[in-house]
Amino acid sequence: MKILIADKISDTGIDYLKQQTDFEVVEAVGSTPDRLLELVSDAAAVIVRSETKITAEVIAAAQSLKVIARAGVGVDNVDLEAATERGIVVMNAPSGNTNATAELTFTHMLCTARPICRADASMRQGQWDRQQFTGTELFGKTVGILGLGRVGTAVAKRAQSFGMKVIAYDPYLAPERGQALDVESVDFEELLRRADFITVHMPLNEKSRGLIDAAAIDRMKDGVRIINCARGGIVVEADLMAALKSGKVSAAGLDVYEEEPVPAESELRNLPGMVLTPHLGASTREAQQSVGLEAARGVTGLLKDEIVINALNMPSVELGTLKILKPYLDLGEKLGRVLQQIVNPSIEKMRITYWGRIIGLDTLPLTRSIQTGYLRNICGENVNAVNAPRYMKRLGVKVIVTQSDSDRDFTELVRVEAVDAEKNLSSVEGTLIGKRHSPRIVRINRREVEASLDGNLLVLENEDLPGIVGMVGGVLGRDEVNIASMSLSRNTLGGLALTVLQLDSLPGKETLEEITQHEAIKKTHLVEL
Repeated sequence: MKILIADKISDTGIDYLKQQTDFEVVEAVGSTPDRLLELVSDAAAVIVRSETKITAEVIAAAQSLKVIARAGVGVDNVDLEAATERGIVVMNAPSGNTNATAELTFTHMLCTARPICRADASMRQGQWDRQQFTGTELFGKTVGILGLGRVGTAVAKRAQSFGMKVIAYDPYLAPERGQALDVESVDFEELLRRADFITVHMPLNEKSRGLIDAAAIDRMKDGVRIINCARGGIVVEADLMAALKSGKVSAAGLDVYEEEPVPAESELRNLPGMVLTPHLGASTREAQQSVGLEAARGVTGLLKDEIVINALNMPSVELGTLKILKPYLDLGEKLGRVLQQIVNPSIEKMRITYWGRIIGLDTLPLTRSIQTGYLRNICGENVNAVNAPRYMKRLGVKVIVTQSDSDRDFTELVRVEAVDAEKNLSSVEGTLIGKRHSPRIVRINRREVEASLDGNLLVLENEDLPGIVGMVGGVLGRDEVNIASMSLSRNTLGGLALTVLQLDSLPGKETLEEITQHEAIKKTHLVEL
């Protein structure tokens, strides 16, 4: 498998990839866009930093691409939508530069509290003006952290060691997480109102773009200090400069910008209260080594062992969790495939219910596995856990996931139901059997059956009459189709029966027509697994 390294990463990361016997490592740092299109055509993975743009055009040219890895945190240079559409995993390396970015953030905080940079420049010019460089202490001040992820959490810990009060706004933060960190969780407006220092640690997206603008600054304390070492564009630079000139903001520290590199003529360079660094968040020797190695390990895990970590467009599954989940993922995909082949072509709703020990696991990968199985015959081989939810939404299918602690006949159980436009309900239920965790189907449309989820299944709904089983067996026998196993279920004596036959081979079209046309057969479904 070809691994294309489009931007410079650490030698540690490159060496790790080259140690893998199945990989062809191609270093193509500084390639032109046209050359990149050539090189990526047969690549299984691409590793980038921030320089190379992985556009929709590049993704379209990469027919074998399975993963795009960013040796760093942000993926602004990757077309996430196009990658997800193609089922390509996009991952980053969020841990490698956490300490480096947190320490740089705190450096900016200290330099905005005490005008170190200006004092240093003054000293170098032969001056000794102590009064001009009076600052403020961090001790006892309130720092407002926008985004309490890895970096935000690391900044919070450092702030607490300085005796600061820490408040945070993060719409995705569970209250228990904030309490565990001794951080007060507040809404955005309260953070603006209370904070003496505000530091940004959010990704750049449609919700965060321009978050710190003139209106937000106007609601802050007079003399507030603002630091952004996350992503340019979250802070509106023109509004920040105006606030610095008016004195509303006493100082600011920026490591990221709306336009990079910052133009030589930018007014940002000339404001005395501004501390500027040229995007140095990950610029430590330790961080450079870490992010390169983390990206290399992520790519290797996905390509060789199907371990997904640090993914941005699908659930991440580490090795220990994967070993536990793997049989469930197989069960889920097969249940999805069975359901799709016994329901009407168009459904409006899919309901997935989990019982038993499964509830204690991360069921999101399992949910995506079920969706992937359902979509396989509809969307083809391109559908996978990355793009399955997108395809379901495109088909207009609403997916509902529930967990139940009610008593069942099995230690663990998965039920997948589908509702069509006429409100007809179809369902399949499955579990794992034995030490080998063999996937079994145990109910179809709430009728008890037992069949292995392998090979081909012939599912019949028929009148409960003598001779039906013999008729079906005879027709299949004439076509030299062997029955591996059979399961029967009926609602009442002489009512409707459900018959599930596991077949060693597929019956011919004429054979299926003969069975279907029998007056006692009400429904026939041939399920290919």
